[in-house]
Amino acid sequence: MEAMRKKLAPILMLVNWAGISRDYFGKSRSWLHHKMSQTDVNGNGKPADFTEEERLKLKKSLIDLSDRIRDVAEKI
Repeated sequence: MEAMRKKLAPILMLVNWAGISRDYFGKSRSWLHHKMSQTDVNGNGKPADFTEEERLKLKKSLIDLSDRIRDVAEKI
């Protein structure tokens, strides 16, 4: 499966991924980094990939963030 980092490339430098990881997943920045890069974090030789549940949570978090940005922009 294509690395999430590649899919997120257009917004990669614009989003506070530490905040996404903490606020939406309750995890560390490094956890999300490993998931996005599909790096082996368990030492088992398998790439760390998002589960379907985590993919859905990431999708919902980005939609929530975009809604919050739109709400702020509308008030300007």
